[in-house]
Amino acid sequence: MKSINTAIQESKSFLYSTAVISPMDWQGQKLAEHLMQLLLVCFAVVAFITGYVLRSFQMMMLIYGAGVVLTSLLIVPNWPFFNRHSLNWLDPSEAEKHPKPHPAISGPKKKTSKK
Repeated sequence: MKSINTAIQESKSFLYSTAVISPMDWQGQKLAEHLMQLLLVCFAVVAFITGYVLRSFQMMMLIYGAGVVLTSLLIVPNWPFFNRHSLNWLDPSEAEKHPKPHPAISGPKKKTSKK
């Protein structure tokens, strides 16, 4: 019985550490955005076709609502597959060695005469 409780605690700590503590990387955010758009459009098309065939607005809204809930359950948590490309930040001492980028300065502007 103790090993089951230990396994549950370890799985909870793993889920907490991967989902809450570690932020989603840039590629993970892009993947989440594309996946969300794809799922919502697919559910909207399926809901519209089903509602049109059955002539039921209520069925259409139920299917689309279920799609939104399912999409939220897949996208909102920070799943480990969203964190495949971790960011390697520079140490502050290392960052000071590299020059900071400066904004591009354009040349003198030509004056236009108004006639």
